[in-house]
Amino acid sequence: MKFMKIGTKPDTFYTEEATRTVISDTPSDLTIRINNVCFLLHKIPLVPKCGLLQRLCSDADDSDIVTIDLHDVPGGEDAFELCAKFCYGITINLGAHNFVPAFCAAKFLRMTESIEKGNFVLKLEAFFNSCILEGWKDSIVALQTTIKLPEWSENLGIIRRCIDSIVEKILTPTSKVSWSYTYTRPGYIKKQHQSVPKDWWTEDVSDLDIDLFRCIITAVRSTYIPPPQLIGEALHVYACRWLPDTTKSRPLHSSGSQTEESREKSRRILESIVSMIPSDRGSVSIGFLLKLLSIANYLGASPVTKTELIRKAGLQFEEATLNDMLFPSQLPTDQHFYDIDLVAAVLESYLVLWRRQSPLPTENSHMVRSIRKIGKLIDSYLQVVARDVNMPISKLVSLAEALPDVAREDHDGLYKAINIYLKEHPDVSKADKKRMCRMLDCQKLSPEVRAHAVKNERLPLRTVVQVLFFDQESGSRSTTHKPESITRARQAPIEAEAKEEYDKKVQNEVTKSSSRVTETSEREIQKRMEAKMVRGDSEKGKERKGETNSTAKMMEPKQVFQRRSSR
Repeated sequence: MKFMKIGTKPDTFYTEEATRTVISDTPSDLTIRINNVCFLLHKIPLVPKCGLLQRLCSDADDSDIVTIDLHDVPGGEDAFELCAKFCYGITINLGAHNFVPAFCAAKFLRMTESIEKGNFVLKLEAFFNSCILEGWKDSIVALQTTIKLPEWSENLGIIRRCIDSIVEKILTPTSKVSWSYTYTRPGYIKKQHQSVPKDWWTEDVSDLDIDLFRCIITAVRSTYIPPPQLIGEALHVYACRWLPDTTKSRPLHSSGSQTEESREKSRRILESIVSMIPSDRGSVSIGFLLKLLSIANYLGASPVTKTELIRKAGLQFEEATLNDMLFPSQLPTDQHFYDIDLVAAVLESYLVLWRRQSPLPTENSHMVRSIRKIGKLIDSYLQVVARDVNMPISKLVSLAEALPDVAREDHDGLYKAINIYLKEHPDVSKADKKRMCRMLDCQKLSPEVRAHAVKNERLPLRTVVQVLFFDQESGSRSTTHKPESITRARQAPIEAEAKEEYDKKVQNEVTKSSSRVTETSEREIQKRMEAKMVRGDSEKGKERKGETNSTAKMMEPKQVFQRRSSR
């Protein structure tokens, strides 16, 4: 930061309540009133340097005491005091932080060269051109101070010239960046890095007001075509600087006017950031998009902003990780902790695009791999939110059922989520248990999970019966499997017929078992089914010993089902 010192005399201004005066042997003959402050000064030396005061005092005699109201002086009483001290020759220090109000006040008072040579405006312009615009942080600080005097700064060209200076430095090749800048990324140490990072400018620019920040980003993008990720990084840094963090806990909602004013400012910043996100996919991360969506829910952003964030997040949902999705709910009416509605909305957006791009996906296509990656991600998310003791079962089921069948190559992850929910919610009704377990496809459970499900007392009887029957059939198929390719080819149609007959048998057994629930305990039925499995395995073992030719081997699955039917 650069400074300029003007004047040589010591500071003789002093303040007493709302009056500011100069220690002098000469009585005051000029009173300047600005807002609630009264300045007791002297016509000499102020009037000769200020064209405005010359005009206002033109009708007064030299001996008259003149009182002037200057309530509209830009920068107020502090800016006027700098101009007055310059007239008295008192030492003043100028820098980027006070240049704008001093320059605007000097212009207002017409302290130009036409009034007196070497006047205040000339010195301020020289300082602006040679020091402020040449410096990186000086330009940013000066630009930020223009928000208090936007019209004067715009009319005097301060805003435009500061923006041009900042953009020119941003576009400078990193090898030629020699000025000081702020860069506090985790793990980055300047002394250990020889080259300047491409996003070296993002943190300093994030100190600007959102409208000025937008001007910088717009100017950068209109001057040349920067990498979309670079603009995205600048937006990410700005959001972290100014928007509330909703990732760790549920923010407190307050109805206070000051809080509401702050929320309105945050909403404006959020909507501006969303509108500046480049259309290129990957310009910002999916984690950042989901974070913005969570903040939008908290701030009550416009539906247009939320819809745009959901659309962009849906395009990149495949890149998400579990941690990217774990946000607390921002609605005060929600008792549950996790914002499962946010994930459901993004998933729905993703599925719309997925179905549009791949109405009939093949087994090895990219779209199948994509949807299965999403399936595993959603099942992992369900396992986390299932631990929320206040999570409604309807929201869990709705999210689980939103995925198409092809999304789950197996149902192990879904089973784990259901088991966790039943464990954390022991008072869930039988109807809700059945509703959850109806989503399970027992044929897509691994042997280890089926073994766990058979012994799981939390599951409904219907589900246990289905697992037992399928586990028994799976075991029979594995024991009768033959390695010869010809045998496998001949067995295929027979096994298909046997499977169809078996499915009907399972349905009949389940129906019968369900009707006997009121008479027999679930545990007794389970033991009965296990006994059937043992007897079935014993009989199949005897049958296999008596086989003597390949034709009999091929007909074995059908015979097993026929014997089950006769029993």
